[in-house]
Amino acid sequence: MPERAGEIIEASTTEFVAQSYELYDLPPLGALVKTGDGADELYGIVYNAVTETIEPGRRPLARGKDEPSPEAVYRANPQLASLLRSEFSVIVVGHRREGKVLHYLPPAPARIHGFVFSCSPDEVKEFSASLAFLDVLLGTALPMPVEEVTGAALRLMANAHEDRHVFLLTAGKELAVKLGGDFNRLRAVLGRLKG
Repeated sequence: MPERAGEIIEASTTEFVAQSYELYDLPPLGALVKTGDGADELYGIVYNAVTETIEPGRRPLARGKDEPSPEAVYRANPQLASLLRSEFSVIVVGHRREGKVLHYLPPAPARIHGFVFSCSPDEVKEFSASLAFLDVLLGTALPMPVEEVTGAALRLMANAHEDRHVFLLTAGKELAVKLGGDFNRLRAVLGRLKG
């Protein structure tokens, strides 16, 4: 069974937000995740994560003055796990229809209460065999630098390939074509492929 990362609580054609079941148990920035039933799945890249109070407009209060560690704060205040939530935002970069991976937006958004799964290394390798998803990712306006998300995604995807260096070299060449007219963006993404 794939590892369940969370449950969708908000969705549109281009992105979705999922809540983690455990506080702070979030997929990393740039992780490839999926939702759907196997035959029809949506693939997305994690671009943001947040842990916040469940009550809008109310901020958490500092509670650790007399505690030796953050873990001790949670042990002394077990209600915190019920008063806080961790969520992650995902940009949709492709989908699977009738067994074929397609690197463009799906015809419909993800379903609310749909489960979100972390993709296995084999799934990441299959999805990233084509870098066509970069068109969707690089063309999206995010509330954070797209170059950061792109670099993180490509670094993680490289781990699923037999030769990490060859994958990153191929990705760099593809980025040079896609961002050839914007040297500053190209340099920003390429600088984030190391690590």
